[in-house]
Amino acid sequence: MIRTPWRRREEPLDHAELRRLLPAPGDPELSSDRLRGLEEHLMTEIRNRTPDTAPDTAPDPLAGPPPAGAPAGDRASRPGRRSGRRPVLVGVGVAAVLALAAAGVAALAGGPGGSGGSENPGRVAAPPAGAVPAPVVRVVRGSTAGLAGAVADISGAAARAELPEPGPGQFLYIRSEVSGLVSWEGSDGKNRSYVDKIHPREVWMSPDGAKGWLLEPHGKGTGRDGITLDDPEGGERTLNSPSHAYLKALPTDPSLLLEKIYDETRGMGNGPDQQAFGTIGDLLREQVVPPKLAAGLYRAAARIPGVVLVDDSVDAAGRHGIAIARTDESDGSRTEWIFDRETFAYLGERTVQTRDAEGIRAGTVRGHTAVTGRAVVDALKQRPAGSAQGGDRAGAPAAPSAGT
Repeated sequence: MIRTPWRRREEPLDHAELRRLLPAPGDPELSSDRLRGLEEHLMTEIRNRTPDTAPDTAPDPLAGPPPAGAPAGDRASRPGRRSGRRPVLVGVGVAAVLALAAAGVAALAGGPGGSGGSENPGRVAAPPAGAVPAPVVRVVRGSTAGLAGAVADISGAAARAELPEPGPGQFLYIRSEVSGLVSWEGSDGKNRSYVDKIHPREVWMSPDGAKGWLLEPHGKGTGRDGITLDDPEGGERTLNSPSHAYLKALPTDPSLLLEKIYDETRGMGNGPDQQAFGTIGDLLREQVVPPKLAAGLYRAAARIPGVVLVDDSVDAAGRHGIAIARTDESDGSRTEWIFDRETFAYLGERTVQTRDAEGIRAGTVRGHTAVTGRAVVDALKQRPAGSAQGGDRAGAPAAPSAGT
């Protein structure tokens, strides 16, 4: 059979017609979730390829306030997104993240210009420093049965909460215990799931979001003295970068809230429903949310498809409670917002793997947090009276947060 050779069409192309037929180009800016994923991957690769030569003997910075004149450190993004995650790269351009990942990891792994030299630099003989095997728990099945009643109790408690209100020149203070996933590829080529040791994280923010400080000495990238969260340019406030003043101006009606959330997060994350659920969770985690807004957010979350009630979950401080949860179908991870069974106060958050995926076995706790304090203080890096000192976790679980 004779085949006719392919020829380029001779008639001119109608570019205007092609532009009309083709879909409009998408927004090249990646979602904050994707940027955080790139950041975590980069930090994991760096830890995996950098052998520890000496133990960390630096004194614990929580033994007292940071010294006067401590360096401000690198600029970081606002803390309202994903507590417990390293904030140094969040918000930078994706090209910069990819360039750092390509250049930094290659150098650390013994690539061009690197100082490595192992035969297989992608595998190390020990897990990352400061990491422990990830807990594996029984995955409790969630259900919509009882969800409406639980949300009514939770939103009612949130609406009645008496929360601190900052005055002129004051700062909001949030203290948490956090831990996040650290992947590690062993010498046999199999992935192991490790997590950071549970450690304290403290955030100070001015009501307008212009000034702030993050102290997470056991996290990566923040240093022993913490890093500034100042925003001298006064960037625009959004759901993904809120201030306390911005939250006070939001509607409290669940329908209006949900409409705004879907509208502002369109095209982000792993689908509109998952992104909406994640956005609400981010607002609750490291903010002092006005009571009526918190109640509206919980009622709005209950209307998102796929949201269920989980009878038992545990936060990073070991406190048990019920949970409002949703599973990200793209990777099988389920995010659970945990509430006290009696007071229905917000305790913290846990993310559990519901199925084997990406080398992570079902039941693996990918990360968890526990909010142990919310208050108003008079200065950056000032702690409220009676707060935990020394960086050690209290022997007994802290009282539930009154924040949301």
